[in-house]
Amino acid sequence: MASSSSSTPLLYSCIAYRTTILSEHTASPSSATSSLASLILPKISHDKPQKLTYTHNQNFIHYIADAPSDHPSADPSAGGLTYLVIASSSFGRRIPFGYLVEIKKQFLTRYDSESTDFASMPPYGAADFNGQLKKLMVGYGTTEGGKQDAITNVQRDIDDVRGVMTENIERVLERGERIDLLVDKTDRLGVGAHDFRVRSRGLKRRMWWKNVKLMALLGVVIIFLIYLFVGFGCGLPGWSRCVGSSKKD
Repeated sequence: MASSSSSTPLLYSCIAYRTTILSEHTASPSSATSSLASLILPKISHDKPQKLTYTHNQNFIHYIADAPSDHPSADPSAGGLTYLVIASSSFGRRIPFGYLVEIKKQFLTRYDSESTDFASMPPYGAADFNGQLKKLMVGYGTTEGGKQDAITNVQRDIDDVRGVMTENIERVLERGERIDLLVDKTDRLGVGAHDFRVRSRGLKRRMWWKNVKLMALLGVVIIFLIYLFVGFGCGLPGWSRCVGSSKKD
């Protein structure tokens, strides 16, 4: 994993094929931002192109996910590429997305999508691009020229999905809602619901047996009380009154 002490609001960036990271750079190893990428990548679908943002604490996780429709004449594996950056939330979205547009352009210039089988590349198989990620992260994160280039990229290349971003991201971020990515809450909720159903069935079964035992005990008590009531009237313990009267008859 490449890293640097350069101070930039762009904290971590990677380029991945599906869940395999091909190239990455971490500006601050102590931030543990790289672990967020391993949680995000398995959630990304490549059925259609995506440009989305998640939030976690004070950071935004932005990504551009390609789909086969983005590369109709290229190797099919190009449709499984994801370009991801984690940035401080105070940095907004325009510059990070402009940065992503630029790393995508430069990466596909170095690795021709028509002749490169990204699916066959091993983890960090494009590690020679790490230095370029570092350079662009520092440039786009700290220099006015880089920030302006990022804004220009966004205006030119992302305007066509403005409606999608407004629907999927804008309302969430403007309201300050957060999506916790430290743990997979969806999976945990599913497991928790299953465990709850199992416990509920077990509790229901135990309560049913408890009710059966209670009803049986109640029945025994009622029968015993009837026996005592009738028995006292017939002269317990010999039942002489009832037995004697029946013999006389």
